[in-house]
Amino acid sequence: MAIIDFFDRGWDMGGAETAYLQEDRAYTFDEIGALSCRIANKMLSLGFEKGTKGAIWSANDVIGWSCTLGLWRANMTWIPVNPRNAVEDNRLILDNFDCEILFFQQSFAETIAALRPSLLKVKHWVCIDADLSDAPLLSKWCSDEPETKPDVVTDLDDVFVIMPTGGTTGAPKGVMNTHRAINISIAHLLIVLAYRDGTKPINLAAAPMTHTAGLLSLPCTAQGGTVVVLTKPDPALLVKSIVKHRVTEFFLPPTIIYALLDAPGIEKIDFSSVRYLFYGAAPMSVEKLKKAIALWGPILCGGYGQSEAMGTISSLRPDEHIDGSNLASDERLSSVGRPNPLVRVEIMDEKNQILARGETGEICVRGDLIMNGYYNAPEVTAQTIIDGWLHTGDIGHIDASGYLHLTDRKKDMIITGGFNVYPAKVEQIIWGHPAVRDCAVIGVPDPKWGEAVKAVVEFNPGQSVGAEEIIALCKEQLGSVMAPKSVDFIEQLPRSPAGKVLKKQLRETYWRSHTNKI
Repeated sequence: MAIIDFFDRGWDMGGAETAYLQEDRAYTFDEIGALSCRIANKMLSLGFEKGTKGAIWSANDVIGWSCTLGLWRANMTWIPVNPRNAVEDNRLILDNFDCEILFFQQSFAETIAALRPSLLKVKHWVCIDADLSDAPLLSKWCSDEPETKPDVVTDLDDVFVIMPTGGTTGAPKGVMNTHRAINISIAHLLIVLAYRDGTKPINLAAAPMTHTAGLLSLPCTAQGGTVVVLTKPDPALLVKSIVKHRVTEFFLPPTIIYALLDAPGIEKIDFSSVRYLFYGAAPMSVEKLKKAIALWGPILCGGYGQSEAMGTISSLRPDEHIDGSNLASDERLSSVGRPNPLVRVEIMDEKNQILARGETGEICVRGDLIMNGYYNAPEVTAQTIIDGWLHTGDIGHIDASGYLHLTDRKKDMIITGGFNVYPAKVEQIIWGHPAVRDCAVIGVPDPKWGEAVKAVVEFNPGQSVGAEEIIALCKEQLGSVMAPKSVDFIEQLPRSPAGKVLKKQLRETYWRSHTNKI
């Protein structure tokens, strides 16, 4: 199937049914399907060929998402643009990935106008929600086009998206993902987030649709379900929407789950409609995971992936969080689940040799799930995909029961006095302290050890703890080598728009004169 076929499958199940809800405005499959056809036909009439790149600069918005559907229907390539990114980052993404048509909301018109002189490859500018002097209103722009599906031939190996990497280890690269890869990804999600009683899902797109929420909504759409679109990242609105629309599934990064757990009165909120609360994109505190399960029941579903493998390398299903009538062990809860069925995962050493179960090395992935490569970067691609294996840059191991454990990013590993320290293991201990909301463990320069372990801690509202207590807690459970030698406290950790803590940014403060580690 081409990626647009997943929308069309839902459309075929009931054109008059509600496909999307936004601020109580319902959009039917017929309405959005017809609009996506007009957009696709307009772009084809302008001569845009297969693989031409287009982008949408918009907050979460149904009409903006319809433009993405239109790109796919014309077999063009989508460049996701997150409006929460720095403007310069988005300019680089659009220019480096050769964007030729840009759809945008009026609220970003001033920013777009300032960028126009530097985006010389963009040939057409279309405003989603206003008729501007230098950008026509979307509905007018495509009003004369037919509402029929264009006759476009799609190959499974055509690239449907150039996904900018998170940028946590440097400038964003463009990950080229294919229709073949999204087929595997959606198959994995349909297996893990199953509705075997015939219930139509109600998906809440709370995270940016440009990053995770958009693609995660496709399995719901393919089943004729409804996607509730949140236009802003507001925890109060999120909770209200879950209750009002009887949401059955949604994705949140751990940081937002932590905030929900601390929200006053959260224990009184009716989450009974929710079957799957999918978490990922960053490591999850085991103690906070236990708290969430105690509060909401076995609805938590963990996942591990990256843009280079369409986000679905492994899954920890809700039932795997439970062992009989008890919570599963900390060992299992700290894992990222078992590898999904349609992908092969192995742990490799520095010589690209497969290691035995239980041994620690780089997580490597093989199968139709992995990317075609990085856009216009064959050398980097060759360093990342070796003999058909995607080298993720993540360190981990697979235990005797087949559960995958993500230890850390290769570049985040700390070498102190000749010993390897994996920050994620230390962070799990610190997360367990009741005063701590979030933390990051990094290596800082040390004249004796080369690097010293430092914890940077963000408190829960109204709570605090001394550095000595944090260090003593880690020493007790991990020993002196892995325990932080110092602790800094910060009001808010720096995070990417996807919710990942930006350790590179944290390290810069301490390594300015030792740039080899940054």
